[in-house]
Amino acid sequence: MFRGKEMMLLNQDELVELTGYKYPSKQIAWLRENRFPFTVGGDRRPKVLRSAVVSMLGGVVEKTIEEPTLRLS
Repeated sequence: MFRGKEMMLLNQDELVELTGYKYPSKQIAWLRENRFPFTVGGDRRPKVLRSAVVSMLGGVVEKTIEEPTLRLS
């Protein structure tokens, strides 16, 4: 699911793009109002999973674990 340098969490620029706000307190208020799941880090900035954003916006989150293939021959 996370290929190359793609990170699991949104970076600060992506949070600004998503919420429209630069300040963490405003980002947190926007995330709560729009029911996006997040947590707050020790730096008091919201941490948002990239997969949560994809899911909330109607996208499909790919599985990261491949299922074994059953062969009956």
